[in-house]
Amino acid sequence: GFPPQGSAVSPPPGSGVLPPGDGALGAPGSCQGNSVERKIYIPLNKTAPCVRLLNATHQIGCQSSISGDTGVIHVVEKEEDLNWVLADGPHPPYMILLDGNLFNRKVLMQLKGTSRVSGLAVSIAKPNPPQGFSPGLKCPNDGFGVYSKDYGPQYAHCNTTVWNPVGSGLSYEDFDFPIFLLEDANETQVIKQCYQDHNVPRDGSGPEYPLCAMQLFSHMHAVTSTVTCMRRNSIQNTFSINPETVCDPLLDYNVWSTLQPINSSGKVDREQEVIIVATRIDSHSFFWNIAPGAESAVSSFVTHLAAAEALHKASDVHSLQRNVMFTFFQGETFDYIGSSRMVYDMEKDKFPLRLDNIHSFVELNQVALRNGSVLWMHTDPVSWMNESVQTQVRNLLDILSNSSVGANVTLQEAGYSQPLPPSSFQRFLRARHIPGVVLTDHQAAFQNRYYQSMYDTPENIRMQYPEGLSPEETLEYVTDTAKSLAEVATVVARALYRLAGGANNTSAIQADPKTVTRMLYGFLIKMNNSWFQSIIKPDLKGILGDVPQHYVAVSSPVNTTYLVHYVLANLTGTVVNLTKEECLNPDKTPNAEKELYDYAWVQGSLDPNSTTRVPYCVRSTVRLSKALSPAFELRQWGSTEYSTWTESRWKEIRARIFLVASKELEIITLVVGIAILVFSLLATHFINAKADVLFSIPRDPGAVAY
Repeated sequence: GFPPQGSAVSPPPGSGVLPPGDGALGAPGSCQGNSVERKIYIPLNKTAPCVRLLNATHQIGCQSSISGDTGVIHVVEKEEDLNWVLADGPHPPYMILLDGNLFNRKVLMQLKGTSRVSGLAVSIAKPNPPQGFSPGLKCPNDGFGVYSKDYGPQYAHCNTTVWNPVGSGLSYEDFDFPIFLLEDANETQVIKQCYQDHNVPRDGSGPEYPLCAMQLFSHMHAVTSTVTCMRRNSIQNTFSINPETVCDPLLDYNVWSTLQPINSSGKVDREQEVIIVATRIDSHSFFWNIAPGAESAVSSFVTHLAAAEALHKASDVHSLQRNVMFTFFQGETFDYIGSSRMVYDMEKDKFPLRLDNIHSFVELNQVALRNGSVLWMHTDPVSWMNESVQTQVRNLLDILSNSSVGANVTLQEAGYSQPLPPSSFQRFLRARHIPGVVLTDHQAAFQNRYYQSMYDTPENIRMQYPEGLSPEETLEYVTDTAKSLAEVATVVARALYRLAGGANNTSAIQADPKTVTRMLYGFLIKMNNSWFQSIIKPDLKGILGDVPQHYVAVSSPVNTTYLVHYVLANLTGTVVNLTKEECLNPDKTPNAEKELYDYAWVQGSLDPNSTTRVPYCVRSTVRLSKALSPAFELRQWGSTEYSTWTESRWKEIRARIFLVASKELEIITLVVGIAILVFSLLATHFINAKADVLFSIPRDPGAVAY
């Protein structure tokens, strides 16, 4: 990298960054403290890196060199600006500040093939790119669903339907330079101002030194594949006193609960039939932990939660002949981690349910971008050929269609010539022919043009609020999106009631738009809100960050899992009259039935006119089960049957800008420094050699020698 020269000041604490002054990177005299580093660098605090992920055969993502990568900043706002970076500019390597609208496959593949680029800082496009942007694959989770050369080969690899046509596959490329997202518009402006002051080419010739440069640190420890990095972990753990882990499996927990309580530590009777309702609760984008997932995850799991609440309120749920299991899968984005683990546990008798107990399967996929009022019902064309399965699927479709009568939802069949979209249901079908349906807002290709991207935000699902509302008013304001999803939840809840054997009129089963709007606000806009605060345990209040993200990660449970757990408990559980000690230790509480129920001591809402909370005990059937791919349990790191995704470890992730001097000045400074050093050494040697002459004590002139 370049040794830093010139002057710059750091931003004062708490202010983000400071706008640059004339000729330097900051206003003179505003430095807090005397640190030399703080005078040279401006740190970029609101960034998100692209990190390295690995599977059985590949590494994807980005990384910097071990000491970070440095380059002269060049702002690229239109494609012609790339010529300077790729050919004309006299000061390579360049660190590009790329406009979000140019962050696409064509541009990145150009940059990937040159040594003149040392890194990329990407600004967010506002408004969202109108042509759509999805760094995911055109055929998500390809090879890990049900369709293969042995099962519906004509449907494998999206031969019939390309589900994500705007998918560029950028998230699955490997870049050997760092790429960071700039989340703060103020920081982007600081970099642009520094570029304007120092780096803009003058009269067709290159700018003069000092130049504005950027340094990005994101060195990754893992290389090649999951097989390699897990083997290195294993060797380290075996032979090293202080083992250093280089990668970790993506893992978390699935959240599940049942309509009627079941013994979580035992086994459900083989005769007991259970309907599974499922959704995924994770998403992904090109950048680490930037996964808003509004349409790809949140719209469906919020609808699922609302349907669970509506069904629990029905008067005769405990006498229904079939049970209903509400299941929220984690890690589905990465080759179905959560669902494949639950199927594995059911097959190995490590779960209360067996696959034999499953009567039918209803999955909510992307449901927020309905065309008009239409919701599509997708079924599996291969198992449809089996007559008994066909009869049960037909019954399932009829019940769903009948449940939409009177609601503002029109259910239509997607047809039998088309396979299932990417869905958790596919992992269950791999194990056996189960009657099932996947509900989506798209008949063929996704309506979502921002699938698995940073732009899959509340705006993407048309969430709009009037201006001037306080956070509390925004939390309670019922948006049109919330009303629309509540209608879908109502239809699903009524259909589940009928499927479970309910015979009463279903008009009373109604999802609450107020609950839906609160959930959308909490899971998409601000986790740290009064409702979420009131329904979680006191020791978990630290998980309530500001902007929610739904990446599965490697440390578990993640915030999304905790919150889905406590929202589900709040909506479907019962407040019981237990003290804190009884609630926290149900083993010692008579009639607690700990095998059937989970107990949580939650902090409650604030007392009016007071700062204290009123905590209480919630009893529910909500449980967590592992969402770690069976490949890691079986130590089959090269598995093609199960997900093998791992995330590399790193030491530091940071970004900063500073002024850099010309090579000539650096060399002159170095030569002068060496000359001064040599002169100092010679002078010291001479003085030391002549010390007895130079420092001898003069005789007293009054003394007489005899």
